[in-house]
Amino acid sequence: MSAVGILTISDRGAAGDYEDRSGPLLRELITALTGWQVERQEVIPDDLETIAATLRDWCAAGLDLILTTGGTGFAPRDVTPEATRTVLEREAPGIAEALRAESLKVTRHAMLSRGVAGIRGRTLIINLPGNPKAIRENMDVLLPVLPHALELLTGSSSGEHGHRTV
Repeated sequence: MSAVGILTISDRGAAGDYEDRSGPLLRELITALTGWQVERQEVIPDDLETIAATLRDWCAAGLDLILTTGGTGFAPRDVTPEATRTVLEREAPGIAEALRAESLKVTRHAMLSRGVAGIRGRTLIINLPGNPKAIRENMDVLLPVLPHALELLTGSSSGEHGHRTV
C-alpha cells in the first residue's frame, strides 16, 4: 500500500479565506479508487521556499507519492513548478505532457498549465491544477498508471514483467 501526501498551494486557502475543495477531492479519489493511505495533507501559501521545504520534508518522511494542487498557472504568485523543480532529482516529463494533452481535449486553457512531475529519492511528485474539475480529468489519466509507476520507483516490482494495461 502506498503512502500519499496531498499538498494544496493557495494563498487564500492558507489564510482561511477560501475553502480548499481540490485537496479533499484528491483524498477522496485516491482512497476510494486505490485504497492507498493519505498520510499527510496540508494547505500552504504560494511561497517558493515554503513549498520546496514541505516537499523535501514529505519526501524525507518516506511518502511514495505527493500530489500538489494549485499554483501551476500564469499568475505572478504561481510558483509551484519552480519550487518543485528545486526539489526534484529526476524529472518525469511524460506525466505532465500526458496530463496537458488530455486536458487540451477539454479546454484550450490546458496549454497554460505549467505543472511538472518528477522523482526525489523514492517519491513521485506530481503538480496538478487547482480546479476540482481539472483534478478529476487529470486523475482519470493518472490513476491507471500510478500503481505501476510506484511499484517501479519503490522497488516493489522488478519492472521486467512488461507494461500494465488497465
